[in-house]
Amino acid sequence: MNALDKIKEITESLKGFGIEDAHKESEIILTHALKTDRTVLYRDNPAVTGKNIKDIGEILMRRAEREPLQYILGFVEFYGLKIKVGEGVLIPRPETELLAEEVIRLFTVHCSPFTVLDLCTGSGCLALAIAKHFTDADVYGTDISKDAIRYAKENAGLNGIRNAVFLKGSLFEPLKQIMFSGVQSFKFDVIVSNPPYIRSGDMPNLQPEINKWEPRNALDGGEDGLSYYRTILSEARGYLMISGVIFL
Repeated sequence: MNALDKIKEITESLKGFGIEDAHKESEIILTHALKTDRTVLYRDNPAVTGKNIKDIGEILMRRAEREPLQYILGFVEFYGLKIKVGEGVLIPRPETELLAEEVIRLFTVHCSPFTVLDLCTGSGCLALAIAKHFTDADVYGTDISKDAIRYAKENAGLNGIRNAVFLKGSLFEPLKQIMFSGVQSFKFDVIVSNPPYIRSGDMPNLQPEINKWEPRNALDGGEDGLSYYRTILSEARGYLMISGVIFL
């Protein structure tokens, strides 16, 4: 079987599972299995071998359970970075990439080194995108999840980023502990976050990929979805430079 026929077959399988963007996913699955890119797929229409078919079948079995494709493949592309993801860490959202773009756009004209704090860092994607672009910036990320911090540290290593530090704890708590010990004080030019924002009552209505697989504590924003925003805004002043900026 050739690639273009296989795309049609995979697409029909995904539609049967209730996957909305079945055609796009079929392209991603096939390029992954063939270790090629979309251009080659359509230009050369390569043959799909027995090993490829086996790998695709295993992916489809997992997608039938509505496991996120990003977890199955093990990574996502984020602002030019390859970000490792898996069960226990939130999959980076498009709006987080827009947030990274806005911070980078605003601070591209910043002449001197600056400091950044990323709250609810998750996989570290936002902190790492900023750290990669501004190699002289000091970037910190915090998250309550030990799995998230593990992924964030691993992603820093995978992308060769050395100017990002990740600390386990809720929001500002890890910084408070360090400051209380007298080891270091913190003031940031930028505080950035894409915190949990889904209303608790809406959680059961989410897509299975989200509701069944992604960590609830990275999604549930309380009764009105704004719990984390209130906490961040009420405490941020103590950690911002006088001319500091918050991006939420």
